[in-house]
Amino acid sequence: MHAKRNDKIATVFIYIFVAIVICILAGILGEILITGLPHLSWHFLSSSASSFQAGGGVRDQLFNSIYLLILTIAISLPIALGAAIYLSEYAKDNWITNTIRTSIEILSSLPSIVVGLFGYLLFVIQFNLGFSIISGALALTFFNLPILTSNIEQALEGVPQSQREAGQALGLSNWKTIRGIVLPAALPGILTGIVLSAGRVFGEAAALIYTAGQSGSTIDYSNWNAFSPTSFLNVMRPAETLAVHIWKVNTEGIIPDATIVSAATSALLVIVVIIFNFGARALGNMLYRKLTASNTK
Repeated sequence: MHAKRNDKIATVFIYIFVAIVICILAGILGEILITGLPHLSWHFLSSSASSFQAGGGVRDQLFNSIYLLILTIAISLPIALGAAIYLSEYAKDNWITNTIRTSIEILSSLPSIVVGLFGYLLFVIQFNLGFSIISGALALTFFNLPILTSNIEQALEGVPQSQREAGQALGLSNWKTIRGIVLPAALPGILTGIVLSAGRVFGEAAALIYTAGQSGSTIDYSNWNAFSPTSFLNVMRPAETLAVHIWKVNTEGIIPDATIVSAATSALLVIVVIIFNFGARALGNMLYRKLTASNTK
């Protein structure tokens, strides 16, 4: 009787804690969206930012955030995937493996300002890349690698060992088993890691202030020459993101509608993250069903 009673009490407390977390999340999102949504408009999304006059938009900052996210994932995902496959499928449990995992944990706990200063000294100054998108993407790779590697490793370890044994029983090599059986089965977990890391990229400001810069160059969206200084595809140009724009408007902004711009940009950032999360999960579920021939949702 005591065991059943304790179980019911524990269950009630768990539901209470979950409800508290949901309420906090709903309160934060509700406050941001209620404050910022009324100020979102097509003009705000399609206009460039203004430094002195009211009525500016966040067209360039929105594109820079998405472009920076794509570059960061393109750089960090292959490295994290290779490291996770090694740790999960090939590495033995010894001091080398323990050192690698410890390094990943230390890297994930570094403050963003420290990574930003490191990126500034290495990429901006030492490699002479200047304040640019590529400098920001390389700096954000340090944020992505720990969380991506850990999540991918956990996803790979979550695949039942029987699936690996079945592949080997069919005469497949270890790599073919990983590529054709383990990776497709671990796709939902891999996608979770990508979504979590993408949220950090969208919301990061401190590291980007010192690497991607606080201002943006003149962008021509009709110029597809990636080597042109005015091309929107040029990775060597400075790029202010949505998160950096929010920080700049609240700390240094002298425009009359700074409060409105900050609220609207915050709401837009939340909406973009939500759309990306749901879109990535829908794409992942579709790929999972296709690669594993599964009809389960």
